[in-house]
Amino acid sequence: MHEGAGTGGGSDGELARRVAAAREDAAAAEAELCRRLAPRVRLYGLRHLRDAAAADDLVQEVLVLMLERLRAGRVREPDRLASFVLGTCRLVVRNHRRGTRRREGLLDRFAGVFPHRAEPETLLLDRDRLRDCLARMAKRERTVLVLTFYAEQASGEIAVRLGTSPENVRTVRHRAFGRLRDCVTGGGA
Repeated sequence: MHEGAGTGGGSDGELARRVAAAREDAAAAEAELCRRLAPRVRLYGLRHLRDAAAADDLVQEVLVLMLERLRAGRVREPDRLASFVLGTCRLVVRNHRRGTRRREGLLDRFAGVFPHRAEPETLLLDRDRLRDCLARMAKRERTVLVLTFYAEQASGEIAVRLGTSPENVRTVRHRAFGRLRDCVTGGGA
């Protein structure tokens, strides 16, 4: 993944050290690392998740984790950043699969409790409506909902990621969930 020097200011290791040192050019180094590594992460996601949207989500999650670790100085071997990113991809995909299996197991276990299962066509319509409603939401609200329900993160984790308080995250989530419910049920956007 571009280990050698080239365009964009040096090797991945040099760029990683700039980020970790919080140099003046750290933002440019971060952008260059993301530009270099994003296509590889997306390819990994396409191969292992077999879904373009999930691969795009993987790119975002892995690059955010990489930048958080670099900024905190928690990447032990900056010259092996590509290996770190690949390992992070593996962990995120494994956690995604584990969560999916757990949700499917719960649905199977409690299927008799629900009066009926929706027909696949109905599920597609609901999925499309949900996607449209989410797209209309403010970015911050959408981020809080995705991190809560998709990434299964607690308010404290989300607060750290967004640079706010857990109380603020809970407030944003409560309001966003209400707006999303109203939109999906036809009560408004």
